[in-house]
Amino acid sequence: MGGALSLTLVALAYPSMLGVSTVSSAPSRVIAQTQWGPLTEADRDFVVKVRAAGLWEYPVGQMALKKSTSKAVLTAGQHLVSGHAGLDAACRKIAPQLNITIPDQPSPQQQGFVNTLNADTGKKFDSDFANILRVTHGQIFNTIAKIRSETKNTLVRELADQANTTVLDHISVMEQTGLVDFDQVLFQETTPPKLPAEDLTPPAPAPGRPQVVLTPPPSSSPTVG
Repeated sequence: MGGALSLTLVALAYPSMLGVSTVSSAPSRVIAQTQWGPLTEADRDFVVKVRAAGLWEYPVGQMALKKSTSKAVLTAGQHLVSGHAGLDAACRKIAPQLNITIPDQPSPQQQGFVNTLNADTGKKFDSDFANILRVTHGQIFNTIAKIRSETKNTLVRELADQANTTVLDHISVMEQTGLVDFDQVLFQETTPPKLPAEDLTPPAPAPGRPQVVLTPPPSSSPTVG
């Protein structure tokens, strides 16, 4: 497992992107005044992060529903699908209100996670699934806390509240699989390898294409992970 993780698990860092100028050293810079409060670079990038996370974690959750050999991993997959469908709906709602362009494809790094799990079978799938998702959710959890404590934008604050609930739920269900290697996970969270910016940035959506929608399962609530 350690070898697979070292190749695929990288800190979730999403630069300012998709046609918007990048000032990575000034995340607190206000880029727009809105009726919901000022919008900073960090606020904008957070909305992009939440959308991008769903674009790979939602299909991985669907993958777990088909491939898992563990009831606990199956449950975790259900939580991924439901939770990210709810977050996706929130992102798609507030993005046009805040004039934020959101991606329709995951970044190359995120697609690498999908490819790794797609190639796995049996117990290896279950183990890699639990550990990869535990690392990535652990990394984004700190970002959520920072945005929630610092944003002055009401819509971004509401998204952070929803993301906090959903991500904590996902961390919990990954741990409940009994497959998480905490020593390896904590190492990956705190000392991730570095990738070039182009590997961390989702491509811009193609003009004229319908927006990708992550549909919630019939029995799920769109706001619960």
